[in-house]
Amino acid sequence: MREPENIRNVDGINEVNWMGFIFFPKSSRNVSSLPSYMPQNKKRVGVFVNEDKTEIIRLCQEFAFDIIQLHGDESPEYCKELRELVKNDVKIIKMIQISELADIKHTEKYYDLVDYFLFETKTKGYGGSGKQFDWDILNEYNGNIPFLITGGIGPDDADKVISFKHPQFAGIDLNSKFEVSPALKDVEAIMNFVKQL
Repeated sequence: MREPENIRNVDGINEVNWMGFIFFPKSSRNVSSLPSYMPQNKKRVGVFVNEDKTEIIRLCQEFAFDIIQLHGDESPEYCKELRELVKNDVKIIKMIQISELADIKHTEKYYDLVDYFLFETKTKGYGGSGKQFDWDILNEYNGNIPFLITGGIGPDDADKVISFKHPQFAGIDLNSKFEVSPALKDVEAIMNFVKQL
């Protein structure tokens, strides 16, 4: 999210729990300054890609983030150091790219270091493909860390979300398929979708 009025409108949708703000200059959704309206009713998520930890801490303070999403190649050592900096005041999500069964194994080295995983469709970059991976792969995830799913979830996927079952399934990330343009969400489409859920 980036546009103040759009943020305010999505903030009014009860079923939306978190709202993300991307800090990655190569992203068309990059946030360069504090919007004049920030969500009052949602947890605020700062999304970073291989960012310097001191910059993450600075932005966490400026934007009052509740959650940090690491969407790059951040190592377990990086996550451990970041955890020590933020203590338990801020939750940490680590994105894991998925295309095949073996990719699930990458979660193991982050156990006890993060609070959530975000399973994303594997791409050459850092997400944003708008394509879905095979969610059946997640049946092989046996960790005790909750996860979210992202990657190409659209308005026609309500039944798929409803039918997906896993004890650690914590939610979904709605992005490009619910946008009018980058960082501008289609509020009506989101409302209709969550009503279906």
